[in-house]
This record gives sequence, structure tokens and C-alpha cells, in this order.
Amino acid sequence: MIERFDTGQRMSKIVKHNGVAYLCGQVGDGETVAEQTRDCLSRVDALLEKAGSSREKMLQVVIWLADMSDFAEMNAVWDTWVPEGHAPARACGEAKLARAELKVEVIVTAAY
Repeated sequence: MIERFDTGQRMSKIVKHNGVAYLCGQVGDGETVAEQTRDCLSRVDALLEKAGSSREKMLQVVIWLADMSDFAEMNAVWDTWVPEGHAPARACGEAKLARAELKVEVIVTAAY
């Protein structure tokens, strides 16, 4: 069975199937990469909770940065957010994001 949450014409915020929750990409508000990352991860927390999951159940995370020179600043926030011993498989790359003011986007797949 496939469950979809907050589904619109273009996408669902969460899709659950066979014990796995797929979250749509999350961006955050703020002027700096650190501010946007903190806000983005708080949105991830809310979606994980809605999916019946948690940070400890993350399987994979893909992070897109508008500029790889922001890697260390983003990681400083990330490293305090990820529970010790529960780091997911992760990739991070540079991409042109949907709006010019966006600096980071996080895509999470988690067990539930």
C-alpha cells in the first residue's frame, strides 16, 4: 500500500511505502546558510514526525547547496542535528536551486 500526505497536483510532502517514508525536498528561511539549514531541518523534523519516523530512522539524505563553499557552514548545523550513532547515508552536491535566495535543500528518506 502507498500512502500520500499533503498531496497537491505537483507533489506529495510525504510518500510512505513498505516501511519507508520519502520526504519532499525541504528548504528554509534565513539570510545565511546556517539559518536556512536550521529552519530546513526543523521542517524535516515535522515531516518525520508526521510520517511516524524520526531522525534516528533516517536511511539516506541528499543535500543540495547553491554554492559548495557553504559546505562547512551547513555541516556545522548538520553535525549538531544528527543523533550520534544514527548518521544516514548522505550525499551533498552543488545545484541551482528553485529560487535565487535559497542556499540549501535537504531530501530525506527514512524508515518508519
